[in-house]
Amino acid sequence: MQYLSQLSGLGSVEHSTQTLTVRGNPDQIIKIDGKSEYDVRAQGDSTCCIRDICVLPTGLVLVVDSNNNNVKLLNQQYQLVSHCSVSHESLCICQITPSEVCVTVGAEVQFIKIKNNKLVKERKLRFQHHCYGIAYHQGDLLLTSGTSLYKYLLDGKLVSTLHKDDSDKWTVWSCAVSLTGDKLYITNFPQDKLLTLARDGSVLSIFMDPELEWPNCVHVTPAGQVLLCGRCSKTILQVDSQGSRKLATLATKRDGLLFPWSVCYNSTTDSIIVGQNNNNKILVYKVK
Repeated sequence: MQYLSQLSGLGSVEHSTQTLTVRGNPDQIIKIDGKSEYDVRAQGDSTCCIRDICVLPTGLVLVVDSNNNNVKLLNQQYQLVSHCSVSHESLCICQITPSEVCVTVGAEVQFIKIKNNKLVKERKLRFQHHCYGIAYHQGDLLLTSGTSLYKYLLDGKLVSTLHKDDSDKWTVWSCAVSLTGDKLYITNFPQDKLLTLARDGSVLSIFMDPELEWPNCVHVTPAGQVLLCGRCSKTILQVDSQGSRKLATLATKRDGLLFPWSVCYNSTTDSIIVGQNNNNKILVYKVK
């Protein structure tokens, strides 16, 4: 099977054999203007926990519901149109091609195709470690195990261990890649940190802030902006693309946040989608 090597947010990137140019300013501050809520329960669901979110180029939205062990497909109006069950607790998701995603499930990565607005499970990769965070960049699959960040090929072959920290549990949880692939972002939620790594895994910066407690999710927008989700601080923060300083506090408990687990930018609707712990509704914040 052939896989496309491409970047998330392709509309923001020009790619040739000579140069890679990102359009837009990755440090442009996002401003919020209004909020909507959408129920994402499927029939027979218990209370949802939306651990991760992915927006496809078509505007379709996928949400990972770990409480119900399934992946859900939403249309552009955030209405549930399809869902599929997975074998264990589902955690994180990343886009591989415009119609294919990967989801971490226990010690496996489940490949899922989107066909005619339906989710179709395809092959699996099995690993010798638990799989939590996942990201993809130009043929490389990045996986976190809770204490390590690994680089694999799409056939499951290990390329390298990029980062390891066994000082605590879940020191390497969520991961994301800058659009140009020169920086890797990982969250260490028991120590309230965001780490920014170089391509070889060396640490470039460590970000901490009083408004960031238990950072579960890090997300890179199609313009290269870096968003952080603090579950216990009940915050969504924007940090600079170097991962060294806070640019803005985008949302807090006053804006309806209650234990946010996931954050994702939707360029189709110019909005920020937030998933929460033990909550049936996603929050959609309109961007000015």
